Amino acid sequence: MNIFLTLDYELFFGNPTGSVEKCILEPTERLLNISRKYGVGMTYFVDIGYLLAMEREMIHFPQLQHDYNLVVDQLHKIIAEGSDVQLHIHPHWEDCNYTPEGWNMITHLHYKLDDFPEEEIYPLVKRYKEKLEEIIGRKVNSFRAGGWCLQPFSKVEKAFQELGIKYDTTVFQGGKFSSEHYAFDFTSAPNKGRYQFQSVLTHENPEGYFTEIPIGGMKYHPLFYWQLYGWGRVRPSRHKMLGDGNFIAQPGRKQKHLTKSSWNHISMDGYFASKLKSATRKFAKSGRTDLVVIGHPKSMTEFSFERLERYIQAMQKKHEFLTFKDLPHAD
Repeated sequence: MNIFLTLDYELFFGNPTGSVEKCILEPTERLLNISRKYGVGMTYFVDIGYLLAMEREMIHFPQLQHDYNLVVDQLHKIIAEGSDVQLHIHPHWEDCNYTPEGWNMITHLHYKLDDFPEEEIYPLVKRYKEKLEEIIGRKVNSFRAGGWCLQPFSKVEKAFQELGIKYDTTVFQGGKFSSEHYAFDFTSAPNKGRYQFQSVLTHENPEGYFTEIPIGGMKYHPLFYWQLYGWGRVRPSRHKMLGDGNFIAQPGRKQKHLTKSSWNHISMDGYFASKLKSATRKFAKSGRTDLVVIGHPKSMTEFSFERLERYIQAMQKKHEFLTFKDLPHAD
């Protein structure tokens, strides 16, 4: 089975957003050390809107030039050391501005690409994609949607195909969420390691231009979340996230997790890393061709770094670790 270790390279989007050092740079350096130690590449889906926002705002706040340079240098290092960089878009950065107190995050206007008129989507995605390619010095062809919001896909289909974005890894099995400003529903997606599609993200089309390689999904029992929150209180030194920001508030979500089983990602973040080995064995036993593991540098903990290393050691001889640059390029 192919295993893709993937990370969304980004700040938090609540208040505060956290610092670039604690949310991105420092945890990513530790991930690069793991890649170097075991010879396993990872794919970083870079929130390029953040870099464009820094570029825009540094005219008024020159200290952002320093942050920008640090991120660019790290992206160069990721590429030089054999890991991968691909496209991640959180379009709300179009509305955000920097203040002496930090980023003023405005997420309710354009949290997802669908919030823009169709005629504005192509130039926006083109600008974001070309900026990332300019920074890393090569083409990208893979995508993950910010907030897992890529529906209806038909609205972005033409732009993505014209821009050569062939691979997507947004979907995860059983995933469904709805709030005032964004939603996704992956419950009808094929339960496969990968599938082709065209206009509908969750409908297989063997003739489709696009290939979905879904993030692994599994059902988590409420006991898992009781353990997750419990360990966070009992042993914060091992279970506290390295990132120093806050998530966007999602009222009721914690209570739901603590009272009923729910689908979520297979992830290297925090206590989720405790499920990596068992989930991988289950997927491999079912004959799955591919497994995508998601993570976020900002959400890594001492516990999850330790479990990630153990996971790689256990799986390296049985499975093949790939990055998205290892996939065939678009025509």
